[in-house]
Amino acid sequence: MADIAAVLGRLTPEEFDGLRAIGPAGHLPRQLTDALDRAAGGPGAGRGYYVPTGSVSATGGPHFVLRSDVSGWLFGSVSQVPQAHEDA
Repeated sequence: MADIAAVLGRLTPEEFDGLRAIGPAGHLPRQLTDALDRAAGGPGAGRGYYVPTGSVSATGGPHFVLRSDVSGWLFGSVSQVPQAHEDA
C-alpha cells in the first residue's frame, strides 16, 4: 500500500477539503471513495484507505469511513481530535 501522505497528496484541493469537512469518522460519499481510488492508482485501489462501517445506506450500499491511521494522519492523533462521546 502506498504512503498515506502520497495518496492524500494526489487529491484535488476540493477533494481534500471534502475529507476534512466530513470529519474523522464521517461516512464517505461516493465521489470521495472514487477520489481515493484514483489517487491510489485506479478503480478499487483506494480500498484499504477507507473501510466499511458495517452499516448500509438507504439504497443498500455499505457506508465507508477513513481507516483509523488515515484519519489520524489527516486529523491528528485521537487525543487531538474532538469526538462525540456516547454513554455505554
